[in-house]
Amino acid sequence: MDRSDFLKLSLLGGLSMVMEHKAASFLKGLNDWPDLGYEMPVMFVGHGAPNIAAEPNEYTQSWSNMAHNIPAPKAILCISAHWLTQGITKICSAIHPETIYDFGGMDERLYRMKYPAPGSPELAEYLQRSLTEVNTGLDQHWGFDHGTWCVLFHMFPEAKIPVLQLSIDYSKGELFHFNLGQQLAKLRKKGILILASGNIVHNLNKAIFDENARYDWAMEYDRMSKKWLEQRDDAVFLNRSSQGDIASLAIPTPDHYYPLLYTLGLKNRNDELQFFNEKVNYGSISMRSMVYGANV
Repeated sequence: MDRSDFLKLSLLGGLSMVMEHKAASFLKGLNDWPDLGYEMPVMFVGHGAPNIAAEPNEYTQSWSNMAHNIPAPKAILCISAHWLTQGITKICSAIHPETIYDFGGMDERLYRMKYPAPGSPELAEYLQRSLTEVNTGLDQHWGFDHGTWCVLFHMFPEAKIPVLQLSIDYSKGELFHFNLGQQLAKLRKKGILILASGNIVHNLNKAIFDENARYDWAMEYDRMSKKWLEQRDDAVFLNRSSQGDIASLAIPTPDHYYPLLYTLGLKNRNDELQFFNEKVNYGSISMRSMVYGANV
């Protein structure tokens, strides 16, 4: 080995030690963050079609109002229906996540909208290390899909709060996602807002792009869901086959349903439940949103 090779190896080794030290320092820092004396709220948002985010309306105004009614988060962890993985739960570790336009044929204004919030590789690393019971991996390429940025654009328009996404392992069933929500609950005491984004009723094949369109089955399932949520009947949500034939119409695929289960796992028995945007949009998409623990 000549002198230049030795210097290269020394430099790489030193760099590695610095990176490990920084990661260890952050992990220690996050663990040492004092409890806030309360828990951050947990939120489920029915995000609906991307077009909703293109201009101010009753839905986006409710998102904005809810953000103003909760403590300012130190960071935001989003669980969106639009990042599905197989056999692994990925965590976005990009420093500067990109705004992803994961849709087509929508309002042209959407393609000019950006959400330049910073990422948090350190928090992503912490999550990977702490979720020991789950197969996890870091992903530097994923950014903010529309389930995340369309909502945050109106909730926190300054885009200064660090944001990262957690993927949904689509190979797993209801109980897995509920239990993972329970594992994430400790973040609430550290000032981290966990926001799940999907729709309780979501059947695009039946959608009628008319704000006044309604299907009786969609309205009924939304009403039933509200009742189960008020009764804290998590078991019903964890067993869709027990919900009857109406669930097959309301939830033909569970991608938009799974984020709700994280919210149920994250809540605790003392959290007050509040609903907002209690409407069905385009006939077959429930915009019902809710927050647990906003009365901090």
